[in-house]
Amino acid sequence: MINKTPADSKAILTEIVLPNDTNNLDNLMGGRLLYWMDITAAITAQRHCNRTSVTASVNNVSFNHPIPRGSIVTIEGKISRSFNSSMEIFLDVWAEDSLSGEKTKCNEAIYTFVAVNNMGRPVKVPLVNPETELEKLRYDGALRRRQLSLILGGKMKAEDATELKALF
Repeated sequence: MINKTPADSKAILTEIVLPNDTNNLDNLMGGRLLYWMDITAAITAQRHCNRTSVTASVNNVSFNHPIPRGSIVTIEGKISRSFNSSMEIFLDVWAEDSLSGEKTKCNEAIYTFVAVNNMGRPVKVPLVNPETELEKLRYDGALRRRQLSLILGGKMKAEDATELKALF
């Protein structure tokens, strides 16, 4: 299986915030953004492994800035690390003021996807070779995030989480 860089699997989704996408404050609803991020993450995962991939978890979402109606939203998804059949995907969300063109990073999220075969069983995925400093930082942190998730889900004992123990 060929290893890939995060750029090989990158996906970008662009949407405009329409009135039907907004809440009572005229800002993008969080659920609509989660939907768009899930689509972006799915495309990123499928590009990485050339397989159907399904959402395993939404590990972290931060809503740092509201996104007003009329904004142009760009979501960029990149693989941060892959494991046996799972892939951690980082999503960066940018809002562009459609009149001024000013862009602001509004949100970010981390999703986990699993590649599956036609019977819905997990299959092996290519490894990730990070290149940029940001890619290397996210790659290194992915194992710690995975171990924490496994501990919280009852699938790993805390004493077995070597990467997390190394922090303390």
